[in-house]
Amino acid sequence: MSLRFMKAGTSDALVLNSISKQAFDSDAEAGAASPCGPPGYQSIPFHLKMARMNNLFKLVDENGVILGGAILFRQGDTLNVGRIFVDPQHHRKGYGIYMMREIESMFPDVKVFTLDTPAWNTRTNAFYTRLGYSEVKRDSDFVYYSKNR
Repeated sequence: MSLRFMKAGTSDALVLNSISKQAFDSDAEAGAASPCGPPGYQSIPFHLKMARMNNLFKLVDENGVILGGAILFRQGDTLNVGRIFVDPQHHRKGYGIYMMREIESMFPDVKVFTLDTPAWNTRTNAFYTRLGYSEVKRDSDFVYYSKNR
């Protein structure tokens, strides 16, 4: 299967919003007390704003079907992976790994990649550790990771 990871436009916001909601709601299977997600995860205006700010990205297959997305924030030499999400029907197929590798290769001049994930989420904490991200801080709610180039 041929995949492409690219900037998303405002025309993609509705589909990405739906995938985001499904993906984050599925975290209830990974330790969440109830379906939930990060701020704006189920907000069409939020995804439209992220697209307008060039922070919204999409993963598409060879037929142009959107499989997942990401919200990225660049500040100087640092890129914060605000979130990545994959349609739950495509979980465990390597798409999250593919997106993270694409994110790292799309920004060759970035020196540090940062992200955070809920402390209770066993799935995402194992995922980021497996990709070489190191825990830099932890509080009662989140684990904060970074990866230096």
